[in-house]
Amino acid sequence: MSPALSEVPYGTLDLVILKTLNSLGAQHGYGIARRIEQVARGLLALNQGTIYPALLRLEQKGWIGSEWGTSENNRRAKFYAITRAGRKQLAAKEESWARTVAMVNLLLEDHQ
Repeated sequence: MSPALSEVPYGTLDLVILKTLNSLGAQHGYGIARRIEQVARGLLALNQGTIYPALLRLEQKGWIGSEWGTSENNRRAKFYAITRAGRKQLAAKEESWARTVAMVNLLLEDHQ
């Protein structure tokens, strides 16, 4: 059974969006969502009601920027790209996530 998005720790979606844009360069929202789903091997499903509010939030924080362009199927689309501030935030979030995972792994170890 795949986890619901609500079960993903808060802030994780921001992290994976920033990571995706840092890795792939500018992408439109649909492309970002599909790439995240692909990398998550179907364990995470993102819909428009999830991805676009997150993109708006990241843009308002200055971590991503956007501009209008034409998608691969010749439709008008908004393309998002990570900013310098977004790269700094990505590095901080990756470090924080690594610490959190390490701590939880320690807590889950069988203590004898």
